Amino acid sequence: MKKMTVLIPAYNPSAELVYVVRQLAGSDFAAIVVVNDGSSPDCDTIFREIEKTEKVTLLRHAVNLGKGAALKTGMNHVYCYFGDHIGLVTMDADGQHLSDDALRVAHILEKNPDRLVIGARAFDRNVPFRSKIGNSLTRYLFRFLIGQKLTDVQSGLRGIPMAFIPVLLKIGSTGYEFELDMLLASKHAGCPVIEQPIRTIYVDGNISSHFNPFIDSMKIYFVLFRFTLASLLSAVIDSSVFMIAYGLSPSILTSQALARIVSMIFNYSAVKKAVFYSKQPHTKTFPRYVLLVVISGFVSYILIRVLTTFSPLSVLAAKLTAESLVFLANFAIQRDFIFVSSKKG
Repeated sequence: MKKMTVLIPAYNPSAELVYVVRQLAGSDFAAIVVVNDGSSPDCDTIFREIEKTEKVTLLRHAVNLGKGAALKTGMNHVYCYFGDHIGLVTMDADGQHLSDDALRVAHILEKNPDRLVIGARAFDRNVPFRSKIGNSLTRYLFRFLIGQKLTDVQSGLRGIPMAFIPVLLKIGSTGYEFELDMLLASKHAGCPVIEQPIRTIYVDGNISSHFNPFIDSMKIYFVLFRFTLASLLSAVIDSSVFMIAYGLSPSILTSQALARIVSMIFNYSAVKKAVFYSKQPHTKTFPRYVLLVVISGFVSYILIRVLTTFSPLSVLAAKLTAESLVFLANFAIQRDFIFVSSKKG
């Protein structure tokens, strides 16, 4: 196997982590980076044993900063000191991942050095309820909002190409939501995802996990619903400008055009920077975006005309109905054709 690093973020781990690290040290991995994410002093003995292990580099946070922050600390170190490696494999410290599964992910990454590899678990009836429900909900929401079908969107066992690390280091999230942001970034950076089946292991019903089912799930779902927030704000701006303009001059066409121009200025900046993380130049994205605005605005105008002519709906009600009908189409087109890198696998 070509040079590859293992990265393990650890917060208050059990002694099982020492055994896992020793197994990894005896494998084909060239280096092992463990990040102590502000664990309690009770874990000092565990980390001392880990630090004495061959191939291991131990990094420390003074306080607990979150899983995403620990992953980024490790990624930055790997990129700076092991830049000649093909990439890295991340593992959780709670005993869910086996060293041979990590090697399987590493071998897939070796064959596909430009892709993100996810170690996908099988969520059968033996999986703890909170883990099964949480992953199922996130998986369906992710498929709808991102347009990508994945089996396990919350897996911590991942193979990350070295060239993808700088993109991930710029992500602002620091908790469990970072791993979902990683999948969003992979789509819009043109880094396709491959899933590698792995064994599903939950030690003692997964009680050692530091994942808070309510708080951390809300953080993850906020990442997903962020996609709709910009569109909802744009819709409010669009409808407000439309009604003001229509009140001054009762022309649907003029009001629709003015509303589209004002909302477009806000929406373009919001979705490009805060929603789709697009790094594409404006010369590529803006013309396509303007074309979409013109076409969707025309379709919306026709729908408003039809609804106000053949139904008892008021102009405002017809406007809201028309915008609701074109919303999903606009989102899908922006997601898959405008704010996505052309570098596809």
